Amino acid sequence: MTGGSGGDGAGLGVLGVDIGGTKVALRAEQVAAAPRRVAAGPAEVPRAGEGRAAPTVGGRAYERVLTWPGGGVDADVAALADAVGALRAESGLRFAAVGVAMPGTTGPTGRVVVWPGRPSWAGLPFDETLRRLFPGSRTAWADDGDLAALAEARHLGAQDVVYLGVGTGVGGGVVLGGRALPTPGRGSPEVGHLVVDVDGPRCDCGRHGCLQAVASGPATLRRAGAARGGEVGFGELRDGLERGRPWAHDAVRPAATALAAAVVSLGELLDPAVAVLGGGFAAGLPGFVDLVGREVVRLARPGRPAPAVRAAALGGLSSLHGAVALARDLAAPH
Repeated sequence: MTGGSGGDGAGLGVLGVDIGGTKVALRAEQVAAAPRRVAAGPAEVPRAGEGRAAPTVGGRAYERVLTWPGGGVDADVAALADAVGALRAESGLRFAAVGVAMPGTTGPTGRVVVWPGRPSWAGLPFDETLRRLFPGSRTAWADDGDLAALAEARHLGAQDVVYLGVGTGVGGGVVLGGRALPTPGRGSPEVGHLVVDVDGPRCDCGRHGCLQAVASGPATLRRAGAARGGEVGFGELRDGLERGRPWAHDAVRPAATALAAAVVSLGELLDPAVAVLGGGFAAGLPGFVDLVGREVVRLARPGRPAPAVRAAALGGLSSLHGAVALARDLAAPH
């Protein structure tokens, strides 16, 4: 679609949309610059520290979280449209540019090829859907892990970072020399599909032993339920960890070890200075990042220090802030 609007910038904003397997987070911010008219599509993720920033106006931000209603892709898109409309009405902003963090795989024509987190999205014309949702706006999307990695790298002021986000699945991104890898057009790092246990549980992708089959939120909650003898929710798991319940620690430790194995392996290949651990599930579990850090130290080999493990400075909102940064880059004067 072609996008952009005229005017003097009054009431002009940018919108970041972080699409997840169970929910969507939206953040609108006011800006003063109008974007170019450019077709929607997948974006080249900007270099860390070098993105063009659209000037802010007043510093006001508006946020909204949508939980997917169920019922398939049509119901999802309708619910997203309602959430966007509500945020537009609340903020009074006209969205000049929209950046979207998208975990599903899209093909060259802009259709969703596969997304295990929302299988009904396969075949969805994602670019056309964005055109319908955001008429008059310039839109672009990028992998959620790539955007999270760039947002965290910018926040740290670091050039070499690996990012792992733990939520409904496990995503991630790699920043080397300030740039997301691999280069545009070659896909994104599928950190969640690193094989960490060849005899491990079956992943949504069909393979056994993927990182997200062991370390994702649902995988950890399943272990907690099996250890406790009944279904366990996230709040119960968090409380169990805080109270030192053995079943909670037994459920969490395999996730921490699997993530540590991935960090050590990425360190062997890429030698980043920092591994950032984020995502809503990881951010909400007390002591989880420290546990992963200790496991990384245990698994590292002599003469090859493993990356330092840090909690995401942006918490579970790394991808959302990356999406906003992408929108600001679109809205900046060129």
